[in-house]
Amino acid sequence: MNVGDTLPPLEIPVTRTLIVAGAIASRDYQDVHHDAALAREKGSPDIFMNILTTNGLVGRYITDHLGPRAVLRKVAIRLGAPNYPGDTMTLTGTVTAVHGDTVEIRVVGANGIGHHVTGTVTAEVPA
Repeated sequence: MNVGDTLPPLEIPVTRTLIVAGAIASRDYQDVHHDAALAREKGSPDIFMNILTTNGLVGRYITDHLGPRAVLRKVAIRLGAPNYPGDTMTLTGTVTAVHGDTVEIRVVGANGIGHHVTGTVTAEVPA
């Protein structure tokens, strides 16, 4: 890999099942992640994805590309526009640094209303 290389985009349909399952799997029982009526009462148009699900999807994106031997050393992400059911999040990545077996990748996850997630992932890829 070289600085400037891009990873192929990954489109992830944002379904109610994905949002709720991700919240349950990460033990995040906040009602805004599973109860649409309560989410609306709190000002959201619908339930939305939690950061732990997003973090897992970013990790999957990187390891799917780098292979099963890749080890994530650092994931630093920031959330922006919420991921609501019915939308699609498209993850893209650009290599920003390479040091021996370590690579840093800038990741963006965009949906229909903007950037859902931005950040960097540092991974080690043993030779």
